Amino acid sequence: MPSPTKNITLTVPKLVFEAVPLTREAFAPFGDVINNPRPDLHPFSATSVPSLPFDGISANQCSAIKYQHVSRQINLYPQAPSAVPGVSVMNIFICASRISIPTSSASPSQPPPPATAFPVRVLERHPFTTQTFIPLSAPENQHYLVIVAPTLPPADADADLPVPANLTTTDQAGASYPRPLPGRGLPDLSGLRAFVATGKQAVTYGAGTWHAPMVAVGKPGTALDFLVVQFANGVGEEDCQEIYFKAEREGKQGVVVELTPASKPQDLEPMGSRLARL
Repeated sequence: MPSPTKNITLTVPKLVFEAVPLTREAFAPFGDVINNPRPDLHPFSATSVPSLPFDGISANQCSAIKYQHVSRQINLYPQAPSAVPGVSVMNIFICASRISIPTSSASPSQPPPPATAFPVRVLERHPFTTQTFIPLSAPENQHYLVIVAPTLPPADADADLPVPANLTTTDQAGASYPRPLPGRGLPDLSGLRAFVATGKQAVTYGAGTWHAPMVAVGKPGTALDFLVVQFANGVGEEDCQEIYFKAEREGKQGVVVELTPASKPQDLEPMGSRLARL
């Protein structure tokens, strides 16, 4: 994808955030988490279940379950100032592991291991499109870090950044899109969230959502492959906008995400089990 044509650098104090396991509910303001909502259910048994998540239905002669509209894609390039149309693109990213999750102490009497820290030096957004990351290979104990932030109200510093005015599209996608557009402003670091995803989870960043570039989590020398699906038009600042962070004090860290043993996701719980308790 083209490089952004304008970058903004912000000076920030030290801000530390702890990463937690990724869940659909916690991530909902920023986008979609995509995973099998009923991993406990075999396709041959689906016909006996009265109701499935995402309007699930039995398909392919009862040999499959089809969960419908698990994530909503949107193309807002008809509102881009350049008038260059956006087209659907699919890219593969091979992401080297950049951090690992510390292992829990072998004995409760031992002190917990120190957290590992990832410095967040840049956040980016794609104002006119959603962006979906789908893991293609997931070695055991391979995870990835999802870092997102809400958006501040518009200000002079972001006055030149193009963003869509509303959810109007040339099809019905805007009517079914599940969240409001975040607006033109810079990232609100006070609301930054960090999540650890498993290789069985894909994520869709909502249009205009501030997020960190992909961070694979695993042992040194390992990598995680992703299929990335979005729209693009080849105009730098319409495809991608970046904000860089510089620490207030020379030689010190600014925005930091810490990983602890508690950051590691456990086995995904079937949505049906969760709903049964509500």
